[in-house]
Amino acid sequence: MKDLFGQAILDYQTENNSENLYTETSISELDVMPIDYLFRDFEEMPILEQQALNLTKGKTLDIGAGAGSHSLYLQEKGINVKAIDISPKAIETCELRGIKNVQTINMLDLNEDEKYDTILLLMNGTGIFQNLLLIGVYLEKLKKLLTANGQVLIDGTDILYMFDDDDDGGKWIPGDKDYYGEVDFTVHYKGMTDEPINWLYLDFDTLKNACEYHGLKCKRIVKDDDSYLAKITIN
Repeated sequence: MKDLFGQAILDYQTENNSENLYTETSISELDVMPIDYLFRDFEEMPILEQQALNLTKGKTLDIGAGAGSHSLYLQEKGINVKAIDISPKAIETCELRGIKNVQTINMLDLNEDEKYDTILLLMNGTGIFQNLLLIGVYLEKLKKLLTANGQVLIDGTDILYMFDDDDDGGKWIPGDKDYYGEVDFTVHYKGMTDEPINWLYLDFDTLKNACEYHGLKCKRIVKDDDSYLAKITIN
């Protein structure tokens, strides 16, 4: 992986001739992502993210922190927050922005002795699950990272609306994936293309059912069109 996402973030932070990112998926065309959007402040965040930050309490883990905007806001509010990302350049950016506790690591490799009161997975946080088969692996890890009364705040989007209607009044969905929300996600930056990654857009009911299967409670906190914020807790 070239880590183009992290490179774009770091270039913007260090004023190194940054350009916009371009993203595409296996079901959508090339789309521009203005890099300054990843550096937005609280007032510029979607309602789902604002609500998640308002609900955050206690020792907090921000998974997939990116440029660190959520962590930075929480740190300025006096919350003990740790920002993690698999991108070394994103984490370097977080450090440059003044976030005190950061680590380049996959959440599956975190030490389970360290427990958190709040775990954040934002900007389509369900994407990190990759596909339906791996949801259980990630949910079990989240369960082990939570304190007894802890919470996972995660957002997601049901992308069923993106598919064409079929003759029976349902949706026509290609048969090359086990679930319609499984996509291949590709980043382009400065004429370079990163390797596609597996990314999961998950409808709320499927998330809720998976949580219940793994002994977790899942409640929808906010719904915004086809997107939602959910709170996951231990039974």
